[in-house]
Amino acid sequence: QLQLVEPGGGLLHPGGPLRSSCQASRSFLGVFSSSDMAWFRQTPGKERELVAKSTSRGSTNYADDVKGRFTISRDSPKRTVYLQMNSLKAEDTAVYYCRAENSAYNFDFWGQGTQVTVSS
Repeated sequence: QLQLVEPGGGLLHPGGPLRSSCQASRSFLGVFSSSDMAWFRQTPGKERELVAKSTSRGSTNYADDVKGRFTISRDSPKRTVYLQMNSLKAEDTAVYYCRAENSAYNFDFWGQGTQVTVSS
């Protein structure tokens, strides 16, 4: 079974940093590097939105409101994708989800989500 596990999250002060991680289960071994990995976030009453994406080809893209503050990275041997969040703002408060997509192997998996709250 393929699973994505997201530890971390919590209550942060504005301006602070947070690094979230998402580790794929051992079942992803061999396919993690060929998968597109992404972070999304969702607030109550709103649709889930893309925050950052790391493709299997090595490209990255970011939502406009996190560019320059957030960085997505991946460690294929560890089957882990990270989201480094700096200069956090109250509007970054959301449930953050990681996602693994692989069209060649026909899968699209989501992590369980982790709450990030930014408040003074």
